[in-house]
Amino acid sequence: MRQHTLLIAASVSTLLGILTPRAARAVPSYARQTGLPCSGCHYTPPELNPAGRRFKLLGYTDRKEGLGAVKGNPSERQAALDILAALPVSAWFETSFTSTNKPQQGTQNGNFEFPQDVSLFLAGAWASHVGSFLQITYSTTDDHFTMDNTDVRIANMAKFGEKEFAYGLTLNNNPTVEDLWNTTPAWGFPFIASDVAPAPTAAPLIQGGLAQDVAGIGGYAMWNDHLYLATTLYRTAHVGGPQPNPGTDFGINIRGVAPYWRLAWQQSGEDTQFEIGTYGLYLESTPNGVIGLEDKYTDWAFDLQLDRTLFRTDVLSLRINYIREHSDLEATFAAGGAQQTSHHLGAAMANAEYHFGNRFSGIVGWFNTTGTTDPLLFSQSPISGSATGNPASSGLIGSISWWPIQNLQVALQYIGYTRFNGGTSNYDAAGRSAGDNNTTYVLGRFIF
Repeated sequence: MRQHTLLIAASVSTLLGILTPRAARAVPSYARQTGLPCSGCHYTPPELNPAGRRFKLLGYTDRKEGLGAVKGNPSERQAALDILAALPVSAWFETSFTSTNKPQQGTQNGNFEFPQDVSLFLAGAWASHVGSFLQITYSTTDDHFTMDNTDVRIANMAKFGEKEFAYGLTLNNNPTVEDLWNTTPAWGFPFIASDVAPAPTAAPLIQGGLAQDVAGIGGYAMWNDHLYLATTLYRTAHVGGPQPNPGTDFGINIRGVAPYWRLAWQQSGEDTQFEIGTYGLYLESTPNGVIGLEDKYTDWAFDLQLDRTLFRTDVLSLRINYIREHSDLEATFAAGGAQQTSHHLGAAMANAEYHFGNRFSGIVGWFNTTGTTDPLLFSQSPISGSATGNPASSGLIGSISWWPIQNLQVALQYIGYTRFNGGTSNYDAAGRSAGDNNTTYVLGRFIF
């Protein structure tokens, strides 16, 4: 039973990681370093434009006089971003309001968080070819700072005739955090989310289940600004757990290393940028220990992104992402936490966003998760449980964002569920319906 509880807790944590992204926004230390406004690298944060993807590819190191990837006129910068111009340090402050269609039992609805979280960043060039995106975050619900998404890079570029070859090493703590596009989980849609609203239980492991709980080192390369290849090997690195790692009370403990891979092709024109790719992860884990029976996970995914410039300054973005996971839960089954060993999950996400210049954007998205029914793995409990053990959830997400100045974002989001943890009505066997979890979320973000 303890094993089962740990696995369910890990699943809930995974989904909260998906619907509560800790995304890299327009970090002001990058703007100070490059001499560009935030719009120099973003359509609207965190969506990278071609210059932003190239800046990340080359290790966050480019300066006004640097590699030529991004250059700006210092007069374009706003004074608010000029503070500490010599240091790659930034911060943000988020405050939010969350309301669900029906209150969660025994709690107030219309929940106001001030703050929702506060993040500090060491983001920018450390040396000529070394740079970072390093984030630590204070959460109101946890009441402490902890490590958040981190990506440290060593990068360089070579030329073979007229062909460019960019390459580098990455040290990071979240599979897909190193990616250049806004389709993969770490930087993918939804770009804002409440941390207190109910969220579906089931999700593939790569979709946030390892975020900030692993450490990986890998390499990547981009050939001729078209073909991108990356691979990273991950080990368990429990933040807040004992060291060396005994694995106790953790649902995922990697045996050996867990390889992550990424392959993508991009094509860029004057008005259109297109990317199509695949990525995946293989992992063997011993729950609640470092020896014993193993659970095995194989995740593979397909993604596509299209950005089309319209009317000179507007951009239409289309994104599709599908993840398929197969798991062999031998350890969980032996501990009584699953009804069978073989399981699968499929998670689909599609969204369209229209950027009105770099001040307004509107997004409509759809998500759908399906999988193997298992009443032990997805057990019955109020709100977060499933009456049938079916992991299926689906719905629509709509959001609008306004950037009156590049230091401030105001956003409104609505999530409407058509299915939640396998059902539409009484899905948790405690009288709650999927529509009761429909969520209105308002966010204010200040960046410095």
